[in-house]
Amino acid sequence: MANSGRPRGFDTDTALDAAVNVFWRRGYDGASLSDLTAAMGINRPSLYAAFGDKAELFQKALQRYVDSNMGYVTDALNQTTAHAVAAAFLTGNALAVTMPGRPAGCLSVQAAVAPEGSTQQALLAENRTNIETLLSDRFRRAIAEEDLPAGEDADELATFLITATTGFAIRAADGTPRETLLATAHRVMAGFPAPVTTPTEGDTK
Repeated sequence: MANSGRPRGFDTDTALDAAVNVFWRRGYDGASLSDLTAAMGINRPSLYAAFGDKAELFQKALQRYVDSNMGYVTDALNQTTAHAVAAAFLTGNALAVTMPGRPAGCLSVQAAVAPEGSTQQALLAENRTNIETLLSDRFRRAIAEEDLPAGEDADELATFLITATTGFAIRAADGTPRETLLATAHRVMAGFPAPVTTPTEGDTK
């Protein structure tokens, strides 16, 4: 019978959550291997065996972060109108970047200071681009369904929301309270196109 190897003496999900926290608080460059292993409760050989090097660990941590903290994106995209999509996305983000018990802000923004041209920088940019593309596609559908005016630009609307939420993350990390960000989300919605309304039979002449 083949030897299956010595079982790990730690829970990989718990260790990965600890790594997420370190990258979230310190960024990619600021998170040393000593910081990571101390937080994860493992030694370097165990880290390399379970997660690979620091760059591979960051990739796994980013995916863990997306899976655990960005469910509001899916919830927003499932709203029935474009206006509701935008409102849910902004509100969901404001809540996510000010979640009690977690670092303020957003991992994809906090860790953005990575070596130029690095895999880490590309991963963070890809994550933001993926969300922006999902929003763009949803707004294009809304235009086709006449939920948004025909002259609207779906890509511009998606960029508008992504830019706003990036600002939310930065302000949250600076200590801006949740209530202020929620109020700002409401202000941002004032710049989003209102839903197209179809005249009712009593309104037609």
